Amino acid sequence: MDMGRESRWEKDAMTVEIVFALVTAAVLAAGVFAVALALASAFGVPDPVREGVLVGGALLGAAAGVWRLVRVLWRFDRQRRMGR
Repeated sequence: MDMGRESRWEKDAMTVEIVFALVTAAVLAAGVFAVALALASAFGVPDPVREGVLVGGALLGAAAGVWRLVRVLWRFDRQRRMGR
């Protein structure tokens, strides 16, 4: 590297990693919500309970998505600092 300036390749790699992190976080969040939706639909729970399950599924999905996003980006930063 030349005194802290990033090459075009490094910028492209960072962009790809950010997009990968966002896409996998969205897929994970959607998957967690889909499981909550499937459980609420499969067991035929009353509407107030169904709403609670869906809200809980949305919150868990959002938390899982954020966790995935942070984890992927931290791992990329750690590898970048090690020179890989």
